Amino acid sequence: MIGYFISRNYKSLFNAAGKAKTDCEAILKEMGFKNLGFKQSSIPNSAIGTIKNFFGISLALLRLPYKSTLCTQYPLNKFRGYVMFMARIKRCRVITIVHDVRFLKGRTGDASKELKKIVGSDAIIVHNNAMKNWFLEQAVDIPIIVLGIFDYILNDGLPRQNDTNKGEKPYEIVYAGGFGEGKNSYIFDLDTLHQQEYKMKLYGIGFDYQKLKVPKEESILSYQGAFPSDVVAYRIEGSFGLVWDGISTQECSGQYGEYLKFNNPHKTSLYILCGLPVIVWDKAAISTFILENNLGIAISNLKDLSDVLKNLSLEDYQNMKNNVDKARTKIISGGYLNDAVNKALQSI
Repeated sequence: MIGYFISRNYKSLFNAAGKAKTDCEAILKEMGFKNLGFKQSSIPNSAIGTIKNFFGISLALLRLPYKSTLCTQYPLNKFRGYVMFMARIKRCRVITIVHDVRFLKGRTGDASKELKKIVGSDAIIVHNNAMKNWFLEQAVDIPIIVLGIFDYILNDGLPRQNDTNKGEKPYEIVYAGGFGEGKNSYIFDLDTLHQQEYKMKLYGIGFDYQKLKVPKEESILSYQGAFPSDVVAYRIEGSFGLVWDGISTQECSGQYGEYLKFNNPHKTSLYILCGLPVIVWDKAAISTFILENNLGIAISNLKDLSDVLKNLSLEDYQNMKNNVDKARTKIISGGYLNDAVNKALQSI
């Protein structure tokens, strides 16, 4: 059976959300799905990108065969209703890969309005069981498939594992992500915590040394620079990757912290791809996947991290590394989405 998708323009190659969607397109193509729209592009200008998307989507909907299967990605700003209307006119079966739920992200107060945009599909693919349960609580009755973790595609193959990543202390903990207000301002508080077992290596746009709370030479924070999403994996070196959002070291607080209870942060996949076990907030939805597969550790408060790492044996670390090695092979090959799409196809 031939399925279809519609490629589009993505503004930024530094953006994790854009990387996740372009990877989904690549995996669908590898599975035999055909792109009906224009070739994927990365025009940074919003107006030009929107115009290109409109004409590309319109062309794709004209080409879309009757009673075929269309795989869409949500959100699709401005054009979701247009795509769904034409797909229904042509009596197509629609599978939707859900990347973000704006209501859960605190971006809108109307869950029902957003649900209408999503559940017009015949099946949806969501991040994890926590997100699936939320949809079930909203009385969604279409098939809901759990992804598990996002894949991360690299054209140049798996990153080479560096020789220093053997579990010696002090550990080098990697954090990758843009440094904006509220998203990860807790980073600068790490210098004030009692710690002896780790140092931090930071990757991303917007880091400001002026925000350090101790002199630069005394800081455990070391800024490594910003790189496009398909390059950064080859630059990261360390012992662990940190998944922690918000303004507090005590818990993942605020709207970013609340969203961690439902979403799979794309940086989790990046860390595993780089061969790094993951440190994650124990209330984050992705912590279940990490612990069940022994891919890292979960903690409730960053003040406890140094003691947890102090008590971590080299054998425990190597076991996590071995499991990470298995998962990274599946992540780079698109295995998780492949499994989920096949389950969705079987369900409709």
